[in-house]
Amino acid sequence: MQTGIKSLSYHDFLIESIKDPEEAAGYLEAIMEEKDPESLLLKQALANVGKALGEGKLSQEELNQHLEALEQLLSVQGSREIYLLGLWLNTLGLKLTVTVEH
Repeated sequence: MQTGIKSLSYHDFLIESIKDPEEAAGYLEAIMEEKDPESLLLKQALANVGKALGEGKLSQEELNQHLEALEQLLSVQGSREIYLLGLWLNTLGLKLTVTVEH
């Protein structure tokens, strides 16, 4: 028996939820606060935010290029990584910040 109610997958729900920049920032903050995160967790979270926020701002081709740039950015060795990440986030209307831990 079908009820006619469609349910979203968790991933679809997540992407829809983080289309709000405040939600996206909170999502990334929670990931970055993990004490011992899985190695791919931040990468996946950034890709999710890129997809969610990029859909309304970028063409599909630009979005794909932006996500490919994320792949390259996260494979770069050295201290430039944090600066490249800041630039990547800026494209989506977010900024990388540092706060004092209390």
